[in-house]
Amino acid sequence: MLTVQKRLIDFLLPHTKHVTISDVRIGLGYTAVKLGSGHGGVAWTPNSLAPSCTYFESAGTLIGRPVKELLTMLGNEVSDLTRAVGLATANAVLASLPSPPTLKEEVIESLHITHNDRVAMVGYFGPVIVQLRKTGCQLDILELNNNHSDTLPPEKAGGALLACTVAIITGTTLINGTFDGLIAGLGEPRAVVVLGPSSPLCGDVFQDTKITHVAGSRVRNTDAILRIVSEGGGTMLMKRYLDFETVLTR
Repeated sequence: MLTVQKRLIDFLLPHTKHVTISDVRIGLGYTAVKLGSGHGGVAWTPNSLAPSCTYFESAGTLIGRPVKELLTMLGNEVSDLTRAVGLATANAVLASLPSPPTLKEEVIESLHITHNDRVAMVGYFGPVIVQLRKTGCQLDILELNNNHSDTLPPEKAGGALLACTVAIITGTTLINGTFDGLIAGLGEPRAVVVLGPSSPLCGDVFQDTKITHVAGSRVRNTDAILRIVSEGGGTMLMKRYLDFETVLTR
């Protein structure tokens, strides 16, 4: 369905007139886009299942194109990598707009999680896991990567989502196309956070969903981010050039 992705495209299209793409880097860990205005955005790069050495069919044609053409890639129904380019573009456009009001507290602290809570985490956020375990809450971690020994098997994911009081969902679900299904599987949690550098800081497009917080990133130094992404870097190397912010959706 790509509901939020399509809402984000519609929300941002009026802000893309006469703006072109200045640079695109599809790195091993992240994808970065720079607009002609100098603003930048990032999104996670999904694992590619390309049948040849060409991973992205539009490679070599992206720089100089109208921003709206790359933004609409976020609504691609087939390719995760195409959606990653679209989301990085969306985040760059959002960075060019006036900043919305942001939460003053760190997002996990603002949730006031206690031992009475059951938290479902979609995606493996190591530092957040440490933080949550200190609260004594029941923590269920849902992660496609099976390199971690403390995650739930897929067959138990539905029960964790249905029973949780707080959900923390990686922004990469907007890239791999699982976001709508995950939200549909939630019960009635008191808080639902979209978390991670890919998450678009636009509360408006999450209205009328169960999302209560969007904790994402705003690029502060676009050229530095482009270099790191090109050289295979990820969040830990990029964070000195990002501002991590949280917006409320209601």
